[in-house]
Amino acid sequence: MTTHKNLLGGPDPTHLPENEDAYRQLGEESLPPAQVAADHPEFSLAWAMLADDAFEAGRVVESYAYARTGYHRGLDQLRRAGWKGHGPIPWDHRPNRGFLRCLAALARAADTINEKPEADRCWQFLQDSSAEAYTELKQ
Repeated sequence: MTTHKNLLGGPDPTHLPENEDAYRQLGEESLPPAQVAADHPEFSLAWAMLADDAFEAGRVVESYAYARTGYHRGLDQLRRAGWKGHGPIPWDHRPNRGFLRCLAALARAADTINEKPEADRCWQFLQDSSAEAYTELKQ
């Protein structure tokens, strides 16, 4: 058995579990994100998609609510996966992307409604969790 030790002394990366059924519903079945969120409320990617759609339609408060829901669902899953409140959440791990996208959507919506401290906190959290996600999502 091989064990991987983080030689930098920080926590190991956290990887959220796969949800193949939810991905199948979004992909093969082409169900709308609202249906997937209803069927799989823990699936942050569906909430992120709802947040993005609402933001693009100018419904910023609705976007904020969707993003916050997905963010909190993701935090619950991160904690169950062993995350202790800090450490890497890799963007290249597909299940992590929903949470990271919700975090960025929450920051974007908070910034738009002039909730600057929340926006700054969320952008910093995203950058601390995944520099790659921060670069990809902060546009």
